[in-house]
Amino acid sequence: MDEVAVIKTNVGEMVVGFWPDVAPKTVENFKTLAKKGFYDGTCFHRIVKGFMIQGGDPLTKDASMEDRWGTGDPGYKIKAEFSDKAHVRGVLSMARSQNPDSAGSQFFVCLGDARFLDRQYTAFGQLIKGDDVLGKIGDTAVGQSNSGERSKPMTRVSVESVKIVSADSVK
Repeated sequence: MDEVAVIKTNVGEMVVGFWPDVAPKTVENFKTLAKKGFYDGTCFHRIVKGFMIQGGDPLTKDASMEDRWGTGDPGYKIKAEFSDKAHVRGVLSMARSQNPDSAGSQFFVCLGDARFLDRQYTAFGQLIKGDDVLGKIGDTAVGQSNSGERSKPMTRVSVESVKIVSADSVK
């Protein structure tokens, strides 16, 4: 593991390591977006207790776009890279619509076992530091979203920055 991502939020930092062996294009895409500052100023717009926290939508930088949060992407889609990696707590995976090849920039981090997502979503990394922060975000009070799901955070969990740094620098 040469590089990791430091996800700095308003409730603390999480560090994720990547799995380039199972999802090389997905890892490269995430790193490229992060290095461009694409994720800076976004938020975790979907939090499902015990399941996952979702972020990476560029539209979440703008509160007036809230009705469309969850639909944003970098202007392109990437091909799915499904694997046998298990979706368990701390796993980083790509969010997508019904179409398997519809991921772009949105990602989620599992709060618990979500094995029903295995081989259907592109898992591409794992939390290596900041499980307490993941837990705090997962415990954020939520209300009803536009779709009727209880997943809309009542307070903003902002992503201040996502920095790609050498693994040695975050021991």
